[in-house]
Amino acid sequence: MSQEASVWLVLLVAVLAANLPFLNERLLGVVPLAGRVKSLALRVGELVILYLGAGGIGLLFERRAGQIAPQGWEFYAITGALFLVLAFPGFTWRYLLKHRK
Repeated sequence: MSQEASVWLVLLVAVLAANLPFLNERLLGVVPLAGRVKSLALRVGELVILYLGAGGIGLLFERRAGQIAPQGWEFYAITGALFLVLAFPGFTWRYLLKHRK
């Protein structure tokens, strides 16, 4: 896989992972919960776990491409903020739009 394809794949995984907690009522999209509705705190916890997973996929692609660049706190602050921006469509759909029942 080319390096450009790896970048696009990581971005696609990040977009899907950022919106997954808001699009379903299952834990990490797989495990059904006993309660009917997930709380916002549980969704934020899922966001953190999925951020780490998407970052891990990016790290695997970077390791495969060559030497891994050193990353400080700035890198994690920027990628965390980007992940929250990518989650905005799912958040908007879940909490800001009215749903008919």
